[in-house]
This record gives sequence, C-alpha cells and structure tokens, in this order.
Amino acid sequence: MSAPLAEFELIRRYFSFAAPRPDVCLGVGDDAALLRPPPGEQLVACCDTLVAGRHFPFGTAAADIAWKALAVNLSDLAAMGAQARWFLLALTLPTAAADWLQDFAGGLRQLADQHAVQLVGGDTTRGPLSVTITALGSVPVGQALCRAAAQVGDDIYVSGYPGEAALALADILAGGDGAGLRERLDRPQPRLQLGQALRGRAHAAIDISDGLAQDLGHLLSASQVGASLDLDALPWRQERPRDLAAILQGGDDYELCFTWPPEQALPATDVALQRIGRIEARAGLRCWQGGRQVDVPQTGYQHF
Repeated sequence: MSAPLAEFELIRRYFSFAAPRPDVCLGVGDDAALLRPPPGEQLVACCDTLVAGRHFPFGTAAADIAWKALAVNLSDLAAMGAQARWFLLALTLPTAAADWLQDFAGGLRQLADQHAVQLVGGDTTRGPLSVTITALGSVPVGQALCRAAAQVGDDIYVSGYPGEAALALADILAGGDGAGLRERLDRPQPRLQLGQALRGRAHAAIDISDGLAQDLGHLLSASQVGASLDLDALPWRQERPRDLAAILQGGDDYELCFTWPPEQALPATDVALQRIGRIEARAGLRCWQGGRQVDVPQTGYQHF
C-alpha cells in the first residue's frame, strides 16, 4: 500500500485530468467553477451520494465505485432529457492511498470521457468511504422530461432489462461472484442518448434507481394518474429464470421508464424498449398476469 497523499497533491495528481470543454470558463483549482450554459437552454442539476456498505458492497473495486457514482447522476440527467455537461465530486476517504486513487480516477475518467462531461470542482476529506457527485447539464427551454406530465392513454415503456443488478447483488451477498451480472451492478449505463431522443415527445419519464414498481409509482403520483402493468410483458433475458421480485423491487438498474403517446412511432435507439402497460385515470398501480389481476408489493429500495 502506498503512502497517503496531502489534499492538494491528491487533487492535482488525480482529478485535473479533464480535457477542457469550451463551456467551462474556469474548472478545477479555484474556489468555484465558472460555467457557460448554452443560450436558450435551462440548467439541469442533480446530486447523489454513495456510501460504502449501503450503496455498494465493501470490497468493490475503486474504478467501479467511481463509475457508478457518476453513472447514477448521469442517469438522473437522462431521465430529464438533458445533455450532460459538468460534474463536481466530494470524496470522503479513510486514507488517501495513491494506488486506490489511481484506480478510482481511472474509472471516473473512463465514464466522463465516454459522455464528454467534465469534472469542474469538488472537495476531499477524511472519513468513512463515501462519494457525492453533483452533475449538471442543460435542456432546451420547455423540453425537459418530468414525472408530472403522464397522460391517460399513454403507453408505458421501459428500457433495457430491470432486475439484473438486483440478481447480481443477491448473488454477491450470498458469497457468489454476481451471477455473471456484476457489470450490471457496478457499471450501469446511463441512458443519456435515449433521454435526449425522448424529449419533446415522451410525456413523462423517471429513471429506475429504487425498483420499477416504486419508481413508476412516483411518476403516477406526480401525474395524478394510475396505470395497469402487464407482468407478462416485463423484459427478461430468456436464458435466466424469470424473477418478478428482482424486476419490480430490485432497483440499481438506472434504466428509463417513460410514458409515450400510442399514436407516435418510437425513436430509433440501440437500447431495447418494451411496452409494459398503460396510463389510466383511476389512481393506483394495477398488475396483471395471465389475464388476472394480482397483488404485487409496490416497494423498493429504502434509503433509511
């Protein structure tokens, strides 16, 4: 294990890596960043904290912790239809070990470069391992996707394969290696391109962080509508035994769930999209399987 580093050397060595974006007037190294949002667009901001043992298992690789911490924030921007632009990092570490930091910075840079998003500031301190990221983006005025605009008659769609991250976590906690799905847990893919393709067309959207049933419930509550959910239509890879609890309550997938006017064609995308239900006027979420209504717990991950 290498010797710990002082704070400013830590920042200089590991977190001054970004190729500057033209909309960054002043980035890492001053008291605050100076940023230039595009004209005619609204600023979109979100913030998430990941804590060791609560949001990722102890022993998770440093590069994977960094990737996931940034990915969950970029997923929130995706759910708003935003283009990701900048982020800030607050990193709390038990010790500032150079080898761990090198791996962490590498994972952070890998995802940041993939989406051309720049680190523009933050903070470091000593304490139990936790990572807080504030992500910033922009969206044309009036085109942001929100939870509160679903309309009766909309189809409900979901991207990807919710439930796989929950299967990976369950296997890890049972002493396994993640059931071949470890990357789905450690390195979720924020659906930024899909979110931008939905803006101005989808009526409402939310990202799936705490479980499909619970997060869809948030969307329904915000829109003051209800829905029927077809459990037989929930996407699942055929090579695996179907696990409804993982799909509906698992969380940690960071896929998008959105409502879509049925008369419109879906946008072209390289992400699998599946229709799973329909928005209705009557409040509440009703689940159907084999043509019969069934009771499904509408719970998910709880932060407290």
